[in-house]
Amino acid sequence: MHVFSFISFKAWVEFKEFAIKGNVVDMAVGIIVGAAFGKIVSSFVADVIMPPIGVILGGVDFTSLGFTLKEAVGEVPAVVISYGQFIQTIVDFTIVAFAIFMAVRLINSLKKAEEEKPEEAPEPSPEEVLLTEIRDLLKAQK
Repeated sequence: MHVFSFISFKAWVEFKEFAIKGNVVDMAVGIIVGAAFGKIVSSFVADVIMPPIGVILGGVDFTSLGFTLKEAVGEVPAVVISYGQFIQTIVDFTIVAFAIFMAVRLINSLKKAEEEKPEEAPEPSPEEVLLTEIRDLLKAQK
C-alpha cells in the first residue's frame, strides 16, 4: 500500500498548486529572513547591548540571573526560574518590534508619497482636440 494512498490525486494536485503559488513562496522567504533577523537581533542584544547594561548595574550578567526551586540530584537537573533570560528575551522582542515598526512606517510613508503624487492630466480625446481647434479658430476670426 502506498504511503499517500489516503490522499486523492485531486487533493494532491490542489496542494501542489497551493504550495507553488507566489504568496506561499513569499511567505516562506519572509519567515526564513525573519528567523535570520531574529538571530541577528538576539546576538546584538546579548553581545552588544546587555554587557554594558550589566556593567552599569554592577557587573550583572542577565542571562545567569535566576533562582533555584529544586537543587540538582544525581542525574536530575536543577529546577531553575531563569528570569534573567526572560529579561533578555523582552529586550530582544522590543528591539525586533521597534525595527519592524520603523520598516512599516517607512513603507507607509513611501505609499503615502506615491498616493499624494499629482496625477498627470489625461490626454484629451480626439473630440476635445477638435473642439479646441474650432474654438481657437473662432476666436481668431473675431
